[in-house]
Amino acid sequence: MRVLGIETSCDETGVALFDSERGLLGDALYSQVDMHAEYGGVVPELASRDHVRKLIPLIREVLAESGQTLSDIDAIAYTAGPGLIGALMVGASTGRALALSLGIPAIAVHHMEGHLLAPMLEETPPEFPFVALLVSGGHTQLVQVDGIGQYSLLGESLDDAAGEAFDKAAKMLGLDYPGGPLIAKLATTGDRSRFTFPRPMTDRPGLDFSFSGLKTFTLNTVNAHRDEAGEIDPQTLADIAAAFEEAVVDTLAIKCRRALQQTGYRQLVIAGGVSANARLREKLAVVVEKERSKLFYARPKFCTDNGAMIAYAGCQRLLAGQQSDLTILARPRWPMDTLPPL
Repeated sequence: MRVLGIETSCDETGVALFDSERGLLGDALYSQVDMHAEYGGVVPELASRDHVRKLIPLIREVLAESGQTLSDIDAIAYTAGPGLIGALMVGASTGRALALSLGIPAIAVHHMEGHLLAPMLEETPPEFPFVALLVSGGHTQLVQVDGIGQYSLLGESLDDAAGEAFDKAAKMLGLDYPGGPLIAKLATTGDRSRFTFPRPMTDRPGLDFSFSGLKTFTLNTVNAHRDEAGEIDPQTLADIAAAFEEAVVDTLAIKCRRALQQTGYRQLVIAGGVSANARLREKLAVVVEKERSKLFYARPKFCTDNGAMIAYAGCQRLLAGQQSDLTILARPRWPMDTLPPL
């Protein structure tokens, strides 16, 4: 089965063609980062308009790359949520229209299920069951995964997601949007031991997260080190970035270890944009070694939003006989534990 995947949940337009027998045939991604950087964050209306402008050209690009035509597509998978409603509507309406015109089935895919299954695109994928850390700009969750659609939420952020905290901390440091990769880059030149930042909610039992207090601590540290002109010397900025990153990844690693111990599972999957963070991968490599477990993650280009993960996730559900009706489905909020199992 050849499935065309469409991803338009936020500020990246992703398209891919996945073959259930041959694997990924082609994928393309257009990022709106440069456009939104001017505003310091994603502007929903601009995101929607840019998806309209880029989606059809990207579909044509992927078909050309894979040597296929529209008539070779067996089904359409599109992101239906969670995400920005306008952006979701662009992908959902395009996917449904294509499916209707071609007389093929379509399926609405959960964005975070796509992320969760992205490591399955690698040469050595994880096997069920496993613990998954879904960590991005909009989500920070620990999930017990017993199979596709068999998800039990173990813990989540009670306020900001880790990726959102990275972006906000970057703004405090005067860095551009998106802030996560820029903080990680700056942190490589910083002294991680100069400042001691808190590890939120690690001094109590449970698997929930909270990063709002860490943001406040970061802001206070930044303000305390401004000179009379309101400036901060570059090395201090790097040291704060390093301390902030260390606090976030330590917190995530501590909770991941607890989740492995609680479930007794021996596989840990990390997915979402923040899973590309090199320091987080280093910390979790230590965790799985101590727990005699294995760590899995997608290659960097499949950590952020992309069409390949949607095509793969949709293909698995289509092969199991699931498909969506003619409704153009878009859900800004969509709990993953409401998804049907295969």
